[in-house]
Parts: sequence; C-alpha cells; structure tokens
Amino acid sequence: MLNRFLHLLLPALVLSPSAATAQTLKVMTFNVRYASDEGPQAWPLRRPVMIALLKQARPDLIGTQELLQRQGDDLVRALPGYRWFGRDRRGEHKDEHMGVIYRPDRLRLVRQGDFWLSETPDVVGSSSWGTDLPRMATWAVFETLDKPTSGKQRKRFVFVDTHLAHRDQDDDARDRAVATILARLPKLAAGLPVIVAGDMNARPETAAYKRFAKALTDARTAATQVRGPENTFHDFTGNPDRRIDYLFVRGFKVGTLETGTFHLGTTYPSDHFPVTAAVSFR
Repeated sequence: MLNRFLHLLLPALVLSPSAATAQTLKVMTFNVRYASDEGPQAWPLRRPVMIALLKQARPDLIGTQELLQRQGDDLVRALPGYRWFGRDRRGEHKDEHMGVIYRPDRLRLVRQGDFWLSETPDVVGSSSWGTDLPRMATWAVFETLDKPTSGKQRKRFVFVDTHLAHRDQDDDARDRAVATILARLPKLAAGLPVIVAGDMNARPETAAYKRFAKALTDARTAATQVRGPENTFHDFTGNPDRRIDYLFVRGFKVGTLETGTFHLGTTYPSDHFPVTAAVSFR
C-alpha cells in the first residue's frame, strides 16, 4: 500500500541544473538516525519515507549525521543523481558517519577530508573533554557547476558537517568542539564562503551555539522567509521539543529556510526534522 501511495504521490526525480536558480544552492542538514532492523522505526520501514522526502525536497547538498554506510548506499542507489562520501567516527565504515551527500550535476567535489573534535584533531578516532564517543567533522571544498552568466564565474565554497556530543554533561565539550571547528576554518576556507551543518546537541542559549553565532551567521536568523517549526528533535512523535540542528553560513545570503516535517502515515524518516536553506553567494 505504501509503495502504491508513493507511486501516486511522487513523480520520478529529474535532476537538472535548470531546476535551480544559477548560483543558488539548496542545502540541508539532517540527522538521519542510524539504521536498525528492529522495532517500529526500523530502517526498512523508514527508508522509503526518507527517499520520498529527498525526492520532494531535492536538496543540492546534504550534511548527514548518524549515517551508516548501508544507509548512504541505499539512498544513492535509490536516487542515482546523488553521490556520498565520508569516513565514520573511528576512521572506517562500520560506525556512524558525518556523510556528505551531493548532486554531481550541480557541484564538483574539489577536495575533502575530516578531523576529530579533540585536543588531537588529526588523530583518527580521538576524543577529549570527557566525551563518551569520538566526535568529528567531515569537510569539503565544492565548486558550482552552473553555467556562468553575466560575467559571473563558477563559485567555490567550504562545507563542514558535524555532530557534537549528546549528553547533558557535555556542555564544555561541545563548546570546545566548536572552537576546534572554527580554528580549522581559516586554513580550510582560505577566504572562501562557508557553510557549517550539523546536529549540535546545543540549544540557542548555550555557549556552543553562541560561539558559532559570534563567528558565523545562523541561517534561520538571516533567512528572508522561514517555514516550519523552530524546534527540530521530535523523537519520532512529530512534536519537536528542542532546537539542536543548524546551518551556519558566512559569505552567503539566505532565502527561504524550512524545517521539514514530511512523513507518511505515522512513519517519519528520522527522529529529527531536516533543516533546509536556499543560499546564494554574496
């Protein structure tokens, strides 16, 4: 019944540069909730709903959190206009990834890498400040592939995707993690525009959020139009109770920002809502 509903509801996804305004990108951050084969939120039940969401939203670039390799592979197999990359938090492909999914018809991957949110960021799998799990960031330099118009050149920018420590007692670790990310940006960006996406596990009143907001711009506060709820974590209920998922930018104008609440019946693709922003270069 679900497959028939999806067939009737959603047309096939056609990916073409003309579908988006030149020099404008649709960027999403999405904690996809790691795959499990058991319970009412099993990945085989959520997978078609997540695919339907992405077909509807059609982002150019997605920073995911908690992505397992099988999930990334499932998504790009179902959506052949996308690719993904990234290592997991232990430097392999057995654990959760800060996987980056993108449209190669709109973006060229120039270079990519990762680092860990610790006192030794270049040590794979390292952790500090009392966190119970390694935390990391995946980064990339992208170049737009839109045909330049009116003398404009193709643009490059830096994208950073992260997932900060989750426990209540990790406030200091989250703040130090943000400091680590910001300390890396000058070398990674070298003056390029920046987008940072992630599940920060930090509400707007926290030190971690304030450190980000001092150095970058919260896309929600800069958006010309905002749609959907402010809060993003809903624990599969559809009723979010906290805002912890963000897009921060520098060197971009933000058009519409939307917190998506897509679901089919009682099935949600994740326990977080995705946040999507239309951004254009200044």
